[in-house]
Amino acid sequence: MNHASSPNEPFLTPQTLAAGTTTHTQQRFQIATRKLPISKAGLIDGLTERIGIPMPEMIFGDNLVSITHAPSGWSLTFSTPDALDAVDKTDKHMLKVAYARDWESTRESTTQGIKEVVKPYDWSYSTTYIGTLGANARQFEPSEKPIPIELLKRRDPILFFDEVMLYESELDDNGISMFSVKVRVHDKRMLLLCRLFMRLDNVLLRVRDTRVYVDFETDEVIREYTAQEDSFENVKRKLFMSGRLPDDITIALRDPNVLAPLLPFVEQRRDAVNLGE
Repeated sequence: MNHASSPNEPFLTPQTLAAGTTTHTQQRFQIATRKLPISKAGLIDGLTERIGIPMPEMIFGDNLVSITHAPSGWSLTFSTPDALDAVDKTDKHMLKVAYARDWESTRESTTQGIKEVVKPYDWSYSTTYIGTLGANARQFEPSEKPIPIELLKRRDPILFFDEVMLYESELDDNGISMFSVKVRVHDKRMLLLCRLFMRLDNVLLRVRDTRVYVDFETDEVIREYTAQEDSFENVKRKLFMSGRLPDDITIALRDPNVLAPLLPFVEQRRDAVNLGE
């Protein structure tokens, strides 16, 4: 049976993987993106066994984005399996859905009710993944140097752009968790944005961003990780105070680009590596 057509086949053929891959070379760097259809049962079962947690409803297990420095062989890749492997597999960061609180206040014995909506892993799929370095690649070092946002705001021509979805879950109809990567390349620089957006209705809103900036003139790579979150109620109040109508608030609660400026930072760190040295 053909690999690409078998519903339970865990691996796609090299030809199928190549057909879904786009590459762009900019000076000494190669940027590659791979976009393929939603994964089939074979791959999903394999990842569930390997990673040890149930998979999200929509998983694009073969999708990826990679940055490779040709002279040194250094690479940084964003892949679905590694992103899901960075999801907490304990009960340390479990979240309760909104109606679990109602059960707590109205039931004498709530233990069983809570167990029905709280699973023994971070079922919001709030990964802390910041990319996978290639084997023997030079490591990032902690840095205070910021990404030059002003340079990125210039209206320089975009030579390459792509957006790749890695996974998405509707959190048992209680919200959404989605993990995706965007990349845009200019003549002298590029920016990659890997974003987790998680909304647990009536409970929490969360955005975790990994930005990777590459300077093509110096071969320096800067990586910045930020985590932002706030209660659903606080964000809804901020949207209301901004003058939005109820329907506009509903729409805004689905848009991480609108929400991110409203969320306080809970973590921020930077590191860098200069491949030109």
